[in-house]
Amino acid sequence: MTASCTTRAHSFNAAAAQYAANRPSYPPALFGAIEELADRPLAGARVADIGAGTGIATALLHARGADVIAVEPGDGMAAQFRGTHPDIPIVRGDGNTLPLTTASIDFVTYAQAWHWTDPARAVPEALRVLRPGGALALWWNTDALDVPWISEAADRTARYFGVNVSAEKRNVNAHAADPTGRLDFARREVRWSRRVPLDTHLANIGSHSVFLVHGEEATAAYLAEEREHLLRTFPDGTVEEVYEVILLLATTP
Repeated sequence: MTASCTTRAHSFNAAAAQYAANRPSYPPALFGAIEELADRPLAGARVADIGAGTGIATALLHARGADVIAVEPGDGMAAQFRGTHPDIPIVRGDGNTLPLTTASIDFVTYAQAWHWTDPARAVPEALRVLRPGGALALWWNTDALDVPWISEAADRTARYFGVNVSAEKRNVNAHAADPTGRLDFARREVRWSRRVPLDTHLANIGSHSVFLVHGEEATAAYLAEEREHLLRTFPDGTVEEVYEVILLLATTP
């Protein structure tokens, strides 16, 4: 990763509680798609959730019946995870050097996290720890840009910060995920939505790395303007966020 990407990746640790409280979850249909593409159930499978953060995805995998272990590099995120999910094991590490035994895992999963790895290192590591027939699953919640208010909000963010946050995730494809071409990724998109108070929506926005690294003053000014924009669309103060989860999954030979 570049220095700026590293700074963004580490920025979450100071905002772990905000991240845990306001970030969106994932729909049940996503896990159904994972099982369908992998041709095996998550229940009873040994799963390593890498870049687990505060445990949003890890907890859902656990609830699905998986025997899951979390891997997380950040102090703040790991502390939040332990406080929220004391019954799920977590170890320190990252996808470039997994602290896991060779051929010990059925699923390696990355929720909102693969883009913080170096695929040249993370792909061989995933293949090392996966058992024969195991699966590497990568997914991202992305904004549904066909919804007018979401597209307009994304444009405002890009103009304000000079970064197209939506494009960063939506442009993920098999080649970007694995430039070496060693893995044959299948792709699925799962659409879902949630209705949340405007304050939750704004706190969710503010927990993204592009906001965290720009400092409180710049973020607060942007969010104040964004509140005014959104109140014109949602005068009752309840926002309907619409997402497309992009899933890439590859199985080992």
